[in-house]
Amino acid sequence: MSSHAQLWEIGLSLASALGISIGQLLFRLSAQRIDGERWLASTLGNPWLWAALIVYAAATLLWVHVLRTAPLSRVYPLIALAFVVVPLLETLLLGEPLRPQVLIGGAVIVVGVVIAVHGSAE
Repeated sequence: MSSHAQLWEIGLSLASALGISIGQLLFRLSAQRIDGERWLASTLGNPWLWAALIVYAAATLLWVHVLRTAPLSRVYPLIALAFVVVPLLETLLLGEPLRPQVLIGGAVIVVGVVIAVHGSAE
């Protein structure tokens, strides 16, 4: 496989991971707006939930497209980057504190992804 095709697979995989991350933030916004007494109505009528489901569906379809040609062992580690992106987006967009443990864990994940992807590209 050409390096151009591998870069394309990586780019689409990263886009899928970003979509999953954005979907998680939308799920969080949805959960914050659910009324405990009117759980079903406030869940089904929640625009944040519908946005999350649409974004998740799009990210999943993109992921399935990637898996048509890319070996799972090469692209799957990239999905782990969502574990790094979600806390960063939560801090930037929702004002949640970013704990040092999360930063350290995120760095470990990034190093692991780089090792896994580099090792599978050979």
